[in-house]
Amino acid sequence: MSERMCIVTRAVAEPEGLVRFVRDPQGAVVPDVRCELPGRGVWVGARQDLVAEAVRRRLFRRGLGEDIRAADDLSEQVAELLRRQALSYLSLANKAGLVVAGFEKVAGAVEKGRAAVLIEASDGAEDGRRKLLDRLKSSGQEAAVVSVFDSAALGLALGRPHVIHAALAGHGLARKFLAAARKFEIY
Repeated sequence: MSERMCIVTRAVAEPEGLVRFVRDPQGAVVPDVRCELPGRGVWVGARQDLVAEAVRRRLFRRGLGEDIRAADDLSEQVAELLRRQALSYLSLANKAGLVVAGFEKVAGAVEKGRAAVLIEASDGAEDGRRKLLDRLKSSGQEAAVVSVFDSAALGLALGRPHVIHAALAGHGLARKFLAAARKFEIY
């Protein structure tokens, strides 16, 4: 996909760093976080303050029509959609058998080189996180680390109570989860 321009900053960027918005049939601005909805879209940098500014300055009108309506809480809606998107990829990966959870299982996955993404609960103890990162470094392998979701959200996505540590094996779903989690993280 080619580069797009943010309607707030006018900066050109790759779609991975932007959020697409379209007009629904009733004339409301709809976030299209998966870039799948039909129609002409406009793009805003994937930051909550930029979406709020686009609403405040009524910038959606130029690209989507004068009679367009943007909800005052649109930036919060986008945050929740981005969060749900990332967690849904994690849930799919879990159903596909690509996720392990729990300190010992994650440590084993790290030692065997099966952890493409290391997932740490944001409300987990720093000591456990440090131990797993030390094991990752000593194994000589690299893995992305995601720590933007709390243990309750991770537990809900993985169907287990309060997950603190998880690892995701390398797969297409790992890339999708990581991209979605990074977008949520910067948002």
